[in-house]
Amino acid sequence: MVAQRLSLPSTRQSVTHKFQIMGHEGYLTVGLFENGQPGEIFIKMAKEGSTLSGLVQGFCRAFSLALQYGLTLDEAARRFKGMRFEPMGATSNPDIPECLSLIDYVARYLELHFSEQASHGQLTVQDAA
Repeated sequence: MVAQRLSLPSTRQSVTHKFQIMGHEGYLTVGLFENGQPGEIFIKMAKEGSTLSGLVQGFCRAFSLALQYGLTLDEAARRFKGMRFEPMGATSNPDIPECLSLIDYVARYLELHFSEQASHGQLTVQDAA
């Protein structure tokens, strides 16, 4: 079996979300397929050039490819939620007041706003926390 990659259109809709985790500011941009589901993510950290920023770019590329090759958002969120490393702690988002890492925050944000559970009313803010 060979997986087939779904490409996003050249011009696509997106959502950009500004966040802070313990004073580390960043922007999450989610590129959307025509059906409104995420197909790619980009994260821009304020401290460009840092090791954290480089690792985040690698994560974004791998996460985006996984979505384009058919990994569901629910499964991706399940795999990445709970990862623990700095920066962690208080966030600027009242729906996700604390996180265990940048990757935990992104997974929970995507789950809260784009998962099938959330769209069917099965996911509550408490579930995402």
